[in-house]
Amino acid sequence: MKTQYYTATTIDGWIADEKNSLDWLFEVEGGEEHPFGEFFAGVGAFAMGATTYEWIVAHEQALKHPEKWLEPYGDTPAWVFTHRELPRIPGANLHFVRGEVAPVHREMVAAAGGRNVWLVGGGELVGQFADQGLLDELILGVAPVTLGSGAPLLPRRLTSRRLTLTGVSRLGQFANLTYRVGPPTPGTPAS
Repeated sequence: MKTQYYTATTIDGWIADEKNSLDWLFEVEGGEEHPFGEFFAGVGAFAMGATTYEWIVAHEQALKHPEKWLEPYGDTPAWVFTHRELPRIPGANLHFVRGEVAPVHREMVAAAGGRNVWLVGGGELVGQFADQGLLDELILGVAPVTLGSGAPLLPRRLTSRRLTLTGVSRLGQFANLTYRVGPPTPGTPAS
């Protein structure tokens, strides 16, 4: 069982533009070719921040069309970290939470039943898991796009002491990189 951050990123390290849009991703030729189904088959629980959840709700019109959530994710439990009230997608197995990531991670691991935990994003939320030593793997689909600004992939300093490249592949226009993430070094600042 691993806790994984699986996401697409631009060459310059952004996961969304300054308006929290992913339109740049859908413009990449061959962008629909991705191993998400294979990846998600190993996921037993997942988490995301409020901005990511709101993007899904708006982009997929998931409140009117809950099947847009249910088709890819089914009944897999999802935790949404938020400090405000958010609408609930009908039929989705959602847990709205706030606070420290460690106790929520324990709940997610228990719910995952030996399968992986997927951290959808955003980068700041994933950074909190990394700070606590709860992130095992980065799986990045690097798109041939630069944005110059936006939402950062992982707004933390993680040096090569913590990251070990374990896989490289190409899928269409994407370079897929996989890194094992080691624990934080005691006594060093997290970010």
